[in-house]
Amino acid sequence: MLDTFRAAMKIGDLRRRIFFTLWMFVVFRVGAHVPVPGIDTSVIQQLFQQGTLFGLLDLFSGGALKAFSVFAMGIMPYINASIIMQLLTIVIPKFEQWAKEGTEGRRKLTQYTRYGTVALAMIQAVGTAFYMRNLGALYNPTAASIAEIALVLTAGTIFLMWLGEMITEKGIGNGISLIIFAGIVARLPAGLGNIVAYLQSGRVTFANLFALVVIGAVVIAAVVWMLEGRRRIPVQYSKRVVGRRVYGGQSTHIPMRVNQAGVIPVIFAQSVIIFPTTIAQFIQHPWADAVASFLSYGTTPYTVLYFTFIVFFTYFYTAVTFNPVDVANNIRKYGGFVPGIRPGRPTAQYLDWVLTRITLAGALFLALIAVMPMFIEGVTNIPNLYFGGTALLIVVGVALETMKQIEAHLLMRHYQGFMKR
Repeated sequence: MLDTFRAAMKIGDLRRRIFFTLWMFVVFRVGAHVPVPGIDTSVIQQLFQQGTLFGLLDLFSGGALKAFSVFAMGIMPYINASIIMQLLTIVIPKFEQWAKEGTEGRRKLTQYTRYGTVALAMIQAVGTAFYMRNLGALYNPTAASIAEIALVLTAGTIFLMWLGEMITEKGIGNGISLIIFAGIVARLPAGLGNIVAYLQSGRVTFANLFALVVIGAVVIAAVVWMLEGRRRIPVQYSKRVVGRRVYGGQSTHIPMRVNQAGVIPVIFAQSVIIFPTTIAQFIQHPWADAVASFLSYGTTPYTVLYFTFIVFFTYFYTAVTFNPVDVANNIRKYGGFVPGIRPGRPTAQYLDWVLTRITLAGALFLALIAVMPMFIEGVTNIPNLYFGGTALLIVVGVALETMKQIEAHLLMRHYQGFMKR
């Protein structure tokens, strides 16, 4: 990894992309400390002593929620809007047509995703402002002050969305995933500080800490192993004679990933399960309190739903990104076939059969790792392990994908073709 990074620093364009991404991280961290005007942050601090939901939300916002900064809502409204648009792409024929039109169609879908982000962010921001008023956290609880807070929070989310798109376009890696990555990593020093405080107070022993380190190392190794796992489908191409030249006659394979969706299902599931709970926290009503209590972090319903959502989104995102019919048609188009399988529809059915089974293994693995912190707390006696399975999955997954993009840039620039020789 260090050799790859040193090689990347020697290429001007790639170096500029990396430094651009790092500067965007700096902007994100600075914005996470710009407070929303008119808020008594001492009241916000008390929320983190009442339950673990706000601690979990603060983890993904990089500490912005605890400081109640302009980025307090994080990038979750954009993720929720992306989920809705992907679902609508399957349901609405017009959106499905745009998805198949290439760059222009994706641009239209991205535009509608932005509109959805603004709408969802505004709804969540208004709910947050009223919740702050009910808690007595507003210095001046007037309609103008509530509107100002809602606008500031909405603008912060929209700015984060723009920041992510700029990282994707001019930086390196997926911008939205990297923002979540930066938020989680930024909370790591605070988590380590809490563990040190637990050690000093005698609440946690060194044996508990050693058990946590061992479990963490095993989990990281397992995550890398699963994310890099492949099922190679052999493909044989028959020989073709075109004029005086012979094409084909070679063997290759289709590298089907065990976890085709990466860490996206974890991010999606986290956003979906947190959204109703967050909204319920902002509504002063018995049924809202019941929903918040029912789906609070660590409860059995929360764990079961979180597990189920991860499995669902793994299959959903895999179906969106990998189409067995298209792959089978492309293989047949170029004179290829899977040994023992007839070209065309039988090949598509075979690929779908393989994909369904390996995706199940990947989905169950993701779900188990994501809910694991709730069981680790019982083993290590270390409370509030926000930097657990979910955070590790996102951090390791995003780091791997970013390094792959850097290596792809290096390969493209270090390649010397026939003419250059």
